[in-house]
Amino acid sequence: MRVYNTTCCTHYLFRFMPSSKLLGYSNSNNFHSVISPSFSKTKTKTPKFSSFISTTMSTVSTDKNQTHTHPLQVAKRLEKFKTTIFTQMSMLAIKHGAINLGQGFPNFDGPDFVKEAAIQAIRDGNNQYARGYGVPDLNIAIAERFKKDTGLVVDPEKEITVTSGCTEAIAATVLGLINPGDEVIVFAPFYDSYEATLSMSGANVKGITLRPPDFALPIEELKSTISKNTRAILLNTPHNPTGKMFTREELNTIASLCIENDVLVFSDEVYDKLAFDMEHISIASLPGMFERTVTMNSLGKTFSLTGWKIGWAIAPPHLTWGVRQAHAFLTFATSNPMQWAAAVALRAPDSYYTELKRDYMEKRAILVEGLKAVGFKVFPSTGTYFVVVDHTPFGHENDVAFCEYLVKEVGVVAIPTSVFYLNPEDGKNLVRFTFCKDEGTLRAAVERMKEKLRK
Repeated sequence: MRVYNTTCCTHYLFRFMPSSKLLGYSNSNNFHSVISPSFSKTKTKTPKFSSFISTTMSTVSTDKNQTHTHPLQVAKRLEKFKTTIFTQMSMLAIKHGAINLGQGFPNFDGPDFVKEAAIQAIRDGNNQYARGYGVPDLNIAIAERFKKDTGLVVDPEKEITVTSGCTEAIAATVLGLINPGDEVIVFAPFYDSYEATLSMSGANVKGITLRPPDFALPIEELKSTISKNTRAILLNTPHNPTGKMFTREELNTIASLCIENDVLVFSDEVYDKLAFDMEHISIASLPGMFERTVTMNSLGKTFSLTGWKIGWAIAPPHLTWGVRQAHAFLTFATSNPMQWAAAVALRAPDSYYTELKRDYMEKRAILVEGLKAVGFKVFPSTGTYFVVVDHTPFGHENDVAFCEYLVKEVGVVAIPTSVFYLNPEDGKNLVRFTFCKDEGTLRAAVERMKEKLRK
């Protein structure tokens, strides 16, 4: 009889990077001995973490009263990617009774009218496989919303593909349109699935770093990086984790370079309705760009229903073909009743989006003012529900050490941003907080930091 030890899986950590890049981050022994064996200061040749792995993340055979362990196995293209930082920090929040301002999921529920629509869809019998590229009414609703937002008219049957969240839209787009060796430009810091998905596709990833305080696009660096060898740019606006929104000037520059060099754009716009201080612009709406752009979005952030995993990709037919080919063999179809409810959600009146924006601006104000009062240097967040701060006033070596201290000693969770960079050194002074929590939770987190966080 084989017994599979599953208690370990939640302990296998961050997608960091090869640990050698973070050898300088080893002052926080307890935390880093779990992240990677390279962080342990033990003098033995075999780090303590290795024995931890072998005893907690192995297949155990109990045949003939014998116990045998087997090494972990993973394809080489995924060796550097461990359990995501979001999962790990949420686990630590539970372990230490901390307030979770790390992972970007609301602690309040989505609107009743959308949930009731899902219940009705279930009662109406919409419980079998949906059409592979989307329930027709949802495709129509997405097209209607896209026209209202961008002025672009798209064919719901030929240019919209419904996916299992935007993460799958990203995966289907990359796997369906990128060949091994294709060059893809990403703007760091970036959502962590980007690099993992590009790795699975065999892409040659080129990083351009956005730097504080305003995380502006380094236009000259982009001009020197993009070339006829570039297949695509992976864009995210409003931008996770920084809260930056790409300006019209920046988007026009990207568009001009893409047209000049025949480059595609994969545009992740899941936070488009959380644009606070400037207008959100879909790059597909710029002249000459729709034909070379895949626009990706989802329901979860706008309607506080992240667990439903309803996303979509909008693209001209010649690009939609590749997206759908990959989608068909990733998930084939997305939750049927939730798609019917999503169609209802997307037809919400404008007043819903106005109230959503107002509510989040109030939450942002609570957190930003609180973080400033605590002593952080806070960088502007013009969109999303994230804010990035400089933690260095509190004297910790790097973002990982600071986040360990914050969760264990203060009781608040933040995300170390170094995991969002190709070069983790670029993010070692920054951490990310989220304000997609109720006001009481935000105020309680601020009070804990005021009380316990010391410079």
